[in-house]
Amino acid sequence: MKGLMYKGVRITCKKRIGLFLCISCSVVALSALNVSAADLYDRIEPVNPLEIRTAPDTMVISVPKRAALTHNDVHNHYAIAFDRFVQSNVKSAYSNFRVLIETIVPNDYAYMLMAENMADIGLFNLSGLAMSKIDDKDVTNVLSDDIKRYYFPSKKLKVEDEIYLGEVYSNIIYNDQSREAAAELIKNTALLADSDYANYVAALGYLKSGNAQEAEKYINIALGMNPQNINYKKLYAEIVAQGKKPQNALKIVEDIKQQRLYSVDFSNKVNSLEQYILYKTKKNEIQKMYHLGYYYYCENELHKSARTLQGALSGNIRGKKSINADVYALLARVYFDMNEFEKAQDTAAKAYKLKRDDPVILLVLGDLRYREKDYKGALRYYEDAHDKNSWIPAIKAAQTYQMLNKEKKAAEVYDKVLKNFSDAYLAYYNVALKDKTKEIPYLKKALALNMAFKDGWIDLGRVETERRNFAAAKKYLQIAYYIDENDFRYYYYQGLLFKNQGLKEDAQSSFRKSLILNPDYAPAKEEISI
Repeated sequence: MKGLMYKGVRITCKKRIGLFLCISCSVVALSALNVSAADLYDRIEPVNPLEIRTAPDTMVISVPKRAALTHNDVHNHYAIAFDRFVQSNVKSAYSNFRVLIETIVPNDYAYMLMAENMADIGLFNLSGLAMSKIDDKDVTNVLSDDIKRYYFPSKKLKVEDEIYLGEVYSNIIYNDQSREAAAELIKNTALLADSDYANYVAALGYLKSGNAQEAEKYINIALGMNPQNINYKKLYAEIVAQGKKPQNALKIVEDIKQQRLYSVDFSNKVNSLEQYILYKTKKNEIQKMYHLGYYYYCENELHKSARTLQGALSGNIRGKKSINADVYALLARVYFDMNEFEKAQDTAAKAYKLKRDDPVILLVLGDLRYREKDYKGALRYYEDAHDKNSWIPAIKAAQTYQMLNKEKKAAEVYDKVLKNFSDAYLAYYNVALKDKTKEIPYLKKALALNMAFKDGWIDLGRVETERRNFAAAKKYLQIAYYIDENDFRYYYYQGLLFKNQGLKEDAQSSFRKSLILNPDYAPAKEEISI
């Protein structure tokens, strides 16, 4: 399970696997555990999360007519285009991104990643182009809606205006020219009068240059023109958090949370923002470090999260010593997601002694028991972690009931979850596995809420293979491979596709690959008569 959040805490590690990236704030490592928390987030800068060396701007891109969905091809072409964007060569980057969208082998997951990434850097026409390529709207409708609600301006921009604003954005974020870029932009009074996004970029430039007063002026103009844009509200909260009344930023966050974003990806963005605002508004140093560690966790920076939380417990911050149940609980969660299970057990036990009714602690303890196949013990913790505002404990309990062969009880829990929560993708998924009449629609509902949920794609491939809809099966399995090329199930079902096409050697090769990745996988063993 990936990307699950409980009260903002990720229940299991969400790892963005794919060929494109989310152009969001990345973070710098803590130089020391006893550094003041007041300095930490201020050093966070958006950078290229690829963290690879891209080709110089003079390099010519040779894009095939149909770019293969491989890490070497699509990823590298994207990296080159993004590098050009970072260098403020936005016109060239725009052209490269467009060619990539037009030429990749059709893949709804890839299109959605491109749509989100393009919107994130203000290339909305390209985002819309990527969305227009999508074939299966049942799977992509939720994420498409979240992208538009979160990012899109109220009025469509001309391509030349997008490119211009992209250059300004690039200079603000990546080239340390925020003051100069903002000063240049505000001279373009016609564009500012016509575009809410232009005012957002101006506000961003002023904030990055330390002029919060002007930043607030321009973000208020942007919100006046487009009051429902969540990205604008996010920046407004960040501006207010640095003002004289930082607590008011929490009210903005609460307003954002009321505009429900149903996809896992965008729910995580809101959780991340909330932790940043809490970090900025807390006075106590240990609380600040806790929320900074929480922010890193929401961003899937697990090692940084662990170091920050350890620092909060070290007693080296302003000479204060603290045994804090919340810090221990989150640190236990981080250790578990890092597969450091002994540390997770020890840390969770410390938290449990201090706070026995905390759902975060109870869920970690339940996960540890579940991992050890102590399902009865796990169930006790999951049931104690019940929370009317979250579906996570109930889903974990239902999955444990299944392991205890209590299918009827599990079904009752899933049914209750679906009646009370519209974003419980794992409930849709598990019901789909048990009810043949709901297989396809419920698997698609699960993926609509979490498109990176690999198991859903694999099971769609399985169902279509069983129905002998081989073209559809191939499409879904390609997406699973796109997310994780080392999943043994992909190779097994790919082998079945080859087998049904009469390609015996290819089928046997795929079955063997499946067994290399999982030597105990019985279906693949049966296919090659082991």
